[in-house]
Amino acid sequence: MMAPSAVEFVGSALDDLRALPMSTVGAGVKEIRIRDVTGAFRVLYIAKFAKVVYVLHCFQKKSEKTCKVDLDLAAKRYRHLLKELKP
Repeated sequence: MMAPSAVEFVGSALDDLRALPMSTVGAGVKEIRIRDVTGAFRVLYIAKFAKVVYVLHCFQKKSEKTCKVDLDLAAKRYRHLLKELKP
């Protein structure tokens, strides 16, 4: 197993990130919003488990509203993760 390492933000990367709750996918799921010259991107993740961040889904936004297919896929992966982690 690799030793844990710290994450260090360089330049304006930290200012460019916007993390918001995404409870429609599941409890504790958050969304990082990233925008650059090529468009808007989203990363749906959960970090409520000790020392682990699970990325559920990443995608490029094509419209104002988040596509149901993307939300459903993230929710499916979230449910699968909960089953896997259940003792």
